[in-house]
Amino acid sequence: AENVGAAQRAMEMAVAFAKDRKQFDRPIGSYQAVSHRCAQMLLEVESARSLTYGAAWAIDHEPHTAARAASMAKAYAGDAGFRVAASALQVHGGIGFTWEHDLHFFLKRATANAHAFGDSRWHRERVAALAGV
Repeated sequence: AENVGAAQRAMEMAVAFAKDRKQFDRPIGSYQAVSHRCAQMLLEVESARSLTYGAAWAIDHEPHTAARAASMAKAYAGDAGFRVAASALQVHGGIGFTWEHDLHFFLKRATANAHAFGDSRWHRERVAALAGV
């Protein structure tokens, strides 16, 4: 859940920056490369959020599927958190890496969270084992 929240905030920061920053008298968000990057961030965040909600629901309503649902959520959200933060840094350019901007904290947090409680590879292997593969 923390990965989803961090990814959400990084995406919001990137979208706000893309609307505000102008290049050639146009907001950079109006350029296809930037707008598609922001759209992909939204897809990643909402997919991770859905898997996280699904895991929480499974814990409450279908405990026999909770382990698989939790591993699916952790595997995806761990990777998505990093991908979204990295994309947000690309939208921001050099300012995103500086101490003057808070965005770099989200990349650091996503990197730390990706390895906490098992990395994505471990959780994918667990999902495969729980699925009987």
